[in-house]
Amino acid sequence: MGLTIAVANQKGGVGKTATAINLSSALALEKRRVLLIDLDAQGSATSGLGLRCETAASVYDVLLGRIRLDEAILATATPGLDLVPATRELAGAEVELVSMADRHWKLRDQLASVKGSYDCILIDSPPALGMLTLNALCAADGVLIPLQCEFYALEGLGALLGTIDRIRTALNPSLEVLGILLTMYDARTSLSRHVAREVRAHFGDKVLNAMVPRNVRISESPSHGLSVIAYDPTSAGAAAYRQVGREVLAAISRRLGHTPIPGRREEENETAAR
Repeated sequence: MGLTIAVANQKGGVGKTATAINLSSALALEKRRVLLIDLDAQGSATSGLGLRCETAASVYDVLLGRIRLDEAILATATPGLDLVPATRELAGAEVELVSMADRHWKLRDQLASVKGSYDCILIDSPPALGMLTLNALCAADGVLIPLQCEFYALEGLGALLGTIDRIRTALNPSLEVLGILLTMYDARTSLSRHVAREVRAHFGDKVLNAMVPRNVRISESPSHGLSVIAYDPTSAGAAAYRQVGREVLAAISRRLGHTPIPGRREEENETAAR
C-alpha cells in the first residue's frame, strides 16, 4: 500500500492543480496505480483530464455520505490513473460539513475502502485553509507543497506549515511535509534564482531537486484535457514532472521504510528475463 498525498497551498496560482494532474500522470507512467481526488470546487483537475461530470457522482456526494467513494471513481485516458471528480456543488460542502459529527474525517473514512487498490492517492486541495483542505490534510500521510518562484512565494508558506503542525498535533500525527516543489521557475530572471536559493536555504532537503519551469505546454495542456506528459512528452514541462514523479516515488519509499518499489514495467521485464 502506498501513501495518500495532499497537494496543498493556501495561495492560488502556484501550479497546484497542474502539479496534481501532471504528477498523477507521471506516477501512472511509472506503472503505478494512481487515484486523483479533485477536492477543489473549481473542478480544474477534472476538466484538465478531459472529464465532465455534471450528471455523474462526485466527491461532493462522497463527503456527504450519499455514496461510497468507489462509486464515484472514473477511469481517465491515462492507463493506471483514476479520478474522483468535482463539481461546483462542492463549494456548498464547506458550509454543510461544519454541522456534521466527525466532519474532519469524512474523506479519510471513505478512503479506507480503496487504499489497498492504489499505489498512491493524490488529493488536489482548494486554495484555502477551509473545511475541504482540512479533510484533505486529515486523510493524508504527506503534503506536497507547490511554491511559485515569485516575490510573495514565502508569504503564505509559514501559515500553511503552522496549520500542518497543528493538524499533526491535534488530529493526524502521521502527517508530514513530503516535499516542497518549486514551480514557474525561470532561470533567465534573477528573481526566480533568488527565490529558489532562499527556499532551499530555509528548508533544505525538504525541497525537491526538480523545478517546474514556466512552460507554455503546461498552460496549454488542460484545454486539451491532457496532462503535459500526454500533450507534449518532449517538452521541458513534461520532463520536469517526470523527474518530480521519480522523486516522489523515492520519498514514498523512504516513508514506508523500504527500497524503491519497481515499476510495473520493470516487474514485467524481470518476469520476461526469467
